[in-house]
Amino acid sequence: MPPEVEFEDAALAVLREEGCPLHWTVIQDLALKRGYLDPFTQRDIRRNLVAALANAAKRGRVRKLEKGVYELA
Repeated sequence: MPPEVEFEDAALAVLREEGCPLHWTVIQDLALKRGYLDPFTQRDIRRNLVAALANAAKRGRVRKLEKGVYELA
């Protein structure tokens, strides 16, 4: 299993690997399946992932295309 990464890093890794815009729920599912996020050691996965995506969008690392859908900038 890959080492635990921060929420933003996990989201960016999934977006990079998939190479297309994704809804945050898909990003979350893939990050969990790939072991980037661990619900047993990290709390409030959904809240923290959504906040990380919002912060990444503010800093220009991702673009929000529509409600809940993000792509790499």
